[in-house]
Amino acid sequence: MKYPVSYRTVQVDGLSIFYREAGPNDAPALLLLHGIPSSSRMFEPLLQRLSDRYHLIAPDYPGFGHSDWPDHTQFAYTFDHITTVMEHFTEALGLTQYSLYMQDYGGPVGFRMVLAHPERVQALIVQDAVAHDSGLGENWNPRRAFWADRARYEETLRSNLLSLATTRTRHVGNDPQVERYDPDLWIDEFRFLSQQGQADIQSDLFYDYQSNVASYPKWQEWMRKTQPRLLVIWGTYELSFDDSEPEAFRRDVPNAEVHIVDGGHFALDTAADEIADLVDGFLTGSR
Repeated sequence: MKYPVSYRTVQVDGLSIFYREAGPNDAPALLLLHGIPSSSRMFEPLLQRLSDRYHLIAPDYPGFGHSDWPDHTQFAYTFDHITTVMEHFTEALGLTQYSLYMQDYGGPVGFRMVLAHPERVQALIVQDAVAHDSGLGENWNPRRAFWADRARYEETLRSNLLSLATTRTRHVGNDPQVERYDPDLWIDEFRFLSQQGQADIQSDLFYDYQSNVASYPKWQEWMRKTQPRLLVIWGTYELSFDDSEPEAFRRDVPNAEVHIVDGGHFALDTAADEIADLVDGFLTGSR
């Protein structure tokens, strides 16, 4: 029996954190961590397809979706800080054991969570997220310049990465069948990015992304040492990251499952059925 999706909030560190939840509380838990400029809404297709077998929880980070958006002068928008809030979120919900599904920004948040509390995490699912410098590719050269000289490149970076064109490309990539994509996906996200305060929030996170790159060797070492259960899902039309990244994960974890699906950076847009089957087969060990 499929369970309806519930839309809830919980107080965490003085913030109202919004989350979507579906499935029975006594089922295996799957914590879903979203990317930019998305929110927990990106996981609606999985919540609808897997709620009969799993307890699915998808939060919005501070500064995203329906969670609180404190001003960037009052809240440090760093990946360390967001991770702390997400750890406290799981504790507020009483989640002691769960698998992690990490997309885009969910990768740096999730890897921090698993290294801090490896005893809590049963399996890792990486979808279009990066843990190797080579996975960033040449597209990231403007952001590297921004990291080196924020004052000089900030306006250029904001106008590019927060633009409607870039927001659309994150979904469509280089897929020739653009008619498969609902334009509301990127129009809604662009409206979100255009709201007051968002440019400052996202710029702070863009700048702090360099802390993730500095952490990649530590995450790789942990994977090589522990050999976690790992599923990697990658959209064939992904343009945000380099397509060498799936095999980089396999080098760290030779027994990892790696699947290329018919989609872009937000592969659930077009490959939700396939991804749901991959996740279920991986978590149940039926493949």
